[in-house]
Order: sequence, then C-alpha cells, then structure tokens
Amino acid sequence: MMQLAERDVAAVHAVPQPAGRWCLFLDVDGTLLELADHPQAVAVEPHLMPLIERLHAVANGAVALVSGRTISDLDSLFRYPTLPVAGLHGCERRDARGQLHVAAVAREQLADVRAGLERLVKRHDGLMLEDKGAGLALHFLRAPQLEHELRAEVALLAAPLVPRFTLLGGHAVLEVKPAAHTKDSAVTAYLQEEPFRGRLPVFIGDDQTDYDGFAAVRRENGMAIAVGPRVTSEYWLPGPAAVHQWLEQLAERP
Repeated sequence: MMQLAERDVAAVHAVPQPAGRWCLFLDVDGTLLELADHPQAVAVEPHLMPLIERLHAVANGAVALVSGRTISDLDSLFRYPTLPVAGLHGCERRDARGQLHVAAVAREQLADVRAGLERLVKRHDGLMLEDKGAGLALHFLRAPQLEHELRAEVALLAAPLVPRFTLLGGHAVLEVKPAAHTKDSAVTAYLQEEPFRGRLPVFIGDDQTDYDGFAAVRRENGMAIAVGPRVTSEYWLPGPAAVHQWLEQLAERP
C-alpha cells in the first residue's frame, strides 16, 4: 500500500470509525481507484480486493459498491460477482442475494442524444462517448477547454428527454441518465434489505453524484465521507490512498 504523507495520515485519523454495527457504500472512480484519462485505464491495486473481502466478511456482507459504471464493468474490474453492486448511478443494482434490479429503459429513447453526441466526438479531438445502455457519458478529460461549450450542447440535446432523463456532471464527464434512479435510491433500497437493514450506514464518495449517496445515509444518521477536492462533507479524506488506509482500520475492528 502507498505510504501516506504526514498530513494525509492526520486526515485519516480525523475521520472517526463508525460505532456499533455498520454497513458500507463505496464509490469507485476517485474514491477506491485513482482517476485516469480513460474509464478503462484505471488500475485496481493488488491490496484492494483482499481489503474489500475482509470488510465484506467483517460486516457479514453489508458492503456495496455504488458507481456510475455498469455492473458488468465493475465485475470485470473487481472480479467479485457476489458483491452487492449498484451501477449506472442506481439504474441497475445487484442485491446481497445476487438478484438484479434493472431500470426499464429502451435504447431507442436515447437515439437522438446518442447521434448528437457522436457528432460532437467527430467534431472535436479528445472526446470519448461511453454508451452504457441506459445512459450515455461524454468524457472530455483530454479536452478540458471545451467544458462550457459541451455543457451547453449536451443540455440542448438532452432537453427533449426531461424530466424522464437528467444531465449529470462529473469529473470531466457529462452523462445523460434516467432521472428516477440515483445513488440515493440505490442506497435506500439496500438499507431496506438484509444484511444492510438496521446498521449504521457509511457512504464514501468523491464526486457531485455522490451527494445523493450522502443524503441517503444522513437520513439514517449515518456518515458521509467526502474524498478529494470536488465535494464537501462533515468528514473528509484527501484521496484513494487515504480511503484505503481508513478502510484498513475499519477492517481490523472486531
């Protein structure tokens, strides 16, 4: 595991460990994994999977990933097909029993937006379109100077689908997705099921979409832990390495 700077170690110790029986909801990119300039360029550090497995065992299965990635993508990254996972910001969810819950979204509903985004990608260098089925994500990390122009153009493309769909902004990404499904709805659903029910919930995330997860755990008097510079909360960790360290301490508790 990466050695932390002294100030980062202090930040880890400043975030208290949850008391009693807890459950854990983890964002992925920017929280568990360092960000990359392409969704497929991220790396899962060797120590991370054993750590998640230990947390899963300590919490009797009450650990879930809650991500903007698809479940298929998350399974490819983590190779843990029995882990509860919510993908596409809550549009798809695998519960602790392995049952899949998927939003009923026809690809045809997004056809015009998809065509418009494809035109943008052809027009500008440095853009990448990620088709997630129930949602579309335009990545512009390699062309940050286009952000304001892209926000306006993508908003116009998505406008005919409002309010059934919504436009989300993330770290160098704009995403069009169903409005009814969020990280809030995913966490809320988990908290109504075993083994999550009745536990103190903890959500850790680094991006604007994670505020929905924060809201869900706060309603249950849980802990919302912000990561990095893009979000704020009552608790904060500087980056994925600090998140790993804090989780290591959590996994060591009885």
